[in-house]
Amino acid sequence: MKSFLFDQALLPGGWAREVRIDVADGAIVAVAPEAPRGGAERIAGIAFAGLPNLHCHAFQRAMAGLAERSGPARDSFWTWREVMYAFLAELTPDDVEAIAAFAYMEMLETGFTAVGEFHYLHHDADGRPFADIGEMAARIAAAAGEAGIGLTLLPSFYANSGFGGIPGTHAQRRFLNTPDAFLELLVRTREIAARVPDAAVGVAPHSLRAVTPATLRLVVEACGGGPIHIHVAEQTKEAEDCLAALGRPPVAWLIDNFEIGPRWCLVHATHMNDAETGRLARSGAVAGLCPLTEANLGDGIFPAAAYLSAGGRFGVGSDSNIAIEAAAELRQLEYAQRLERRARNVLAGNADRSTGRRLYDAALAGGAQALGRRIGSLEPGRRADIVVLAADHPDLAGRRDDTWLDAYVFVGGARMVRTVLVGGAIVVSEGRHHARPTIEQRYRRVATRLARG
Repeated sequence: MKSFLFDQALLPGGWAREVRIDVADGAIVAVAPEAPRGGAERIAGIAFAGLPNLHCHAFQRAMAGLAERSGPARDSFWTWREVMYAFLAELTPDDVEAIAAFAYMEMLETGFTAVGEFHYLHHDADGRPFADIGEMAARIAAAAGEAGIGLTLLPSFYANSGFGGIPGTHAQRRFLNTPDAFLELLVRTREIAARVPDAAVGVAPHSLRAVTPATLRLVVEACGGGPIHIHVAEQTKEAEDCLAALGRPPVAWLIDNFEIGPRWCLVHATHMNDAETGRLARSGAVAGLCPLTEANLGDGIFPAAAYLSAGGRFGVGSDSNIAIEAAAELRQLEYAQRLERRARNVLAGNADRSTGRRLYDAALAGGAQALGRRIGSLEPGRRADIVVLAADHPDLAGRRDDTWLDAYVFVGGARMVRTVLVGGAIVVSEGRHHARPTIEQRYRRVATRLARG
């Protein structure tokens, strides 16, 4: 049993002072506001549940900034993808583990305490499976363990290069599996994850263009009760191609053909018509939004105001890891709506409501649901994943309650994070991860070699 005493904490019932939280086996067992210290370890600052990162491709962290040179034609997601293919061609398992550990360390330092790794880099550079088909999944699990972040491992099924079952290309060789090979990989991934404390496993059919309707159904039926994540409607070309091939736009086709519900996370879902937006909101599924990546790639703007007004659930993720910061994803989500509508506090909902609080609460709930883990709230039975802001930060001076969250989301972000706990273990102190020197040194060596080509 561990006990901590926080100066201020956001509980399900609201803000409270002198909050004692007791933790056993990584989970919260008791929460007591206005509590005496009684031998608990005092952690100064303003505490709230750590944010889940529901969508990540960790290996892409090392190519951040390498695709910012214009090409001969108009740049888009599709030209960025060619840069990504070239970058990953020579990545080794050691490289992937080093990059992932660095990315996960940054997540923790900036306020993410759990990650959903949408993992599609499965094979060796020549496209052949490793002797252990789960080699790359094992490296992701090892990186998460080293960093101390909560993990939902989402092996991705990727079989085709386009709608209609078009065979995968040479550049996609490291992703591709037959359905039988993928099911073997899924079994191995579950074995690997069983060695990681409190890890979860789901499946991630990559996208409607990378699977056929028949193989998508096979994978969904084989996955058991875990989360199901899929990229959908990220680009206009994808939506147009889906309409041409399947007769319906992507989100509508999925809802028409599968029981889309709370186990599902539709990543991006950027390009939906009004009917699709309402249907997705009513389905109980989570929209997995990655605002920084979507802005970087020029994907478009998710219809967040209409979606939230219809009761939709969402979480946020760092996706390509062009920049890793929990608060920044929420800030970008709101700012995109402001630019599009030329208005302020678009996603606050009711009058006189904190925008930061509404966004944070919604992303906690949606992220926890999408990752299939007992996280996202400071209450008994939940994992003790806690972010603590420095109360003496100048941008928090004179603030209180929800204005602390507004300042965190819209002003200070990661600069305010002082302490982070995952499963009751302190992994970040004074804003710095406990293993930063080792993890950073290894990452520097890998990133330097890859940048030189």
